[in-house]
Amino acid sequence: MGISERSMNLWLRLIWLVFLARRRPRLELPGGVSRLAMRAWPQDIDTSAHVNNGRYWTLMDLGRADLLLRSGLWRAVLRNRWVPVLNGGHVRFRRELRPFRAFVLETRILCWHGTHVFIEHRLRTPDGTVAALAIVQAGLYDRRKRAFVPMSELMRLVGATGDSPPVPPEVAAIVEANTLLGRAARG
Repeated sequence: MGISERSMNLWLRLIWLVFLARRRPRLELPGGVSRLAMRAWPQDIDTSAHVNNGRYWTLMDLGRADLLLRSGLWRAVLRNRWVPVLNGGHVRFRRELRPFRAFVLETRILCWHGTHVFIEHRLRTPDGTVAALAIVQAGLYDRRKRAFVPMSELMRLVGATGDSPPVPPEVAAIVEANTLLGRAARG
């Protein structure tokens, strides 16, 4: 099975992101915001002639990769062979992105607790309209220890001190929803 045109587009975006990361300023975490200017290419489009809902999630992966690269955390990830894991996510689609439409992906850390971080992704059109908003719960998994890496350690590695910002109401609602979904999955 070969690489499809759709996945090749994503590999090219990732390679371009890695290439540009060295030329862009360091991203200070937890408060820094990654902004990636993109365009909806034909490979991103579904049969409804707009960006496929699954493609939004894949584009958001690039935002999280930019956070890792530009904060310097990627060095520890590679050195320790940690694996980035997305534990859950909630998205709200507000406006469609049609072919060739420019947009900006904004990615930032909202808060963290224990071994997980909550990250917000906003896809904005050039006029500032939010086309999609997502909040994801993620962590870095240490395969050797068979456990997630504590957020306190990750924040220390990027030079951040202090506690997590307060948990916004939307994150509290997501935590509750994830708890309920977890119970339902076991039943």
